[in-house]
Amino acid sequence: MSRVIGDCDMKTLPIALPQAKIEQFCQQHQIYKLALFGSVLRDDFTEDSDVDVLVEFLPGKTPGLAIVTIADELSDILGRVVDLRTSGDLSRYFRDRVLQESVPIYEQG
Repeated sequence: MSRVIGDCDMKTLPIALPQAKIEQFCQQHQIYKLALFGSVLRDDFTEDSDVDVLVEFLPGKTPGLAIVTIADELSDILGRVVDLRTSGDLSRYFRDRVLQESVPIYEQG
């Protein structure tokens, strides 16, 4: 069973989270967990900001270079440019902080 965590479970976000589309997207791309981080969770988010998204794929399902296409598809769903990152993509200097502060919006359960 999977779940999409909606706005009611977290502070009000400056972007819409179309729950059904996010769930379908995550299932299609074998995503275990999707979480927001960065300015979308802070007061410095502007109309020009991208959306930083942390993704964890199911074991053995990391897509390699296809992650660029996956990010484009998520950008279409959210109506914003998405910067899609795995935890391994993050700098060791701020990885722990991002993992701690990220807010899950989808998790396969």
